[in-house]
Amino acid sequence: MTVPLLVVDAANVVGSVPDGWWRDRRGAAERLRDRLAPRAREGLPPGTVTPPLPGPVEVVLVVEGAARGVGPVPGVRVEAAAGSGDDEVVAVVAGRVPGRRCVVVTADRELRERVTALGAEVVGPRSVRP
Repeated sequence: MTVPLLVVDAANVVGSVPDGWWRDRRGAAERLRDRLAPRAREGLPPGTVTPPLPGPVEVVLVVEGAARGVGPVPGVRVEAAAGSGDDEVVAVVAGRVPGRRCVVVTADRELRERVTALGAEVVGPRSVRP
């Protein structure tokens, strides 16, 4: 059985909370990456997505701009967008094995439409942020 794919739009999730992230975009992306590592084992918290997404899951964090230098950690693969982060999220979703469950974390309306057209499910930033 193939583990589900959890794709996180770093810029959108980081930007969802006005905690000063704009002063250190790379640091904010690294903190998000580190918070995502347990998701690889545990999946998403109950009530976040229906049907539930228990672990293990493959976690992919898509970064762009100043966060491009963020490296991976155990449990979280980091994909640096050469251009638009949204385009990279779509490429990750489109490149998955057909039929593999995929959940994208973003609040970006246009991106939501693009990935749901590819068969992905979408949840908001609160699913991975405290």
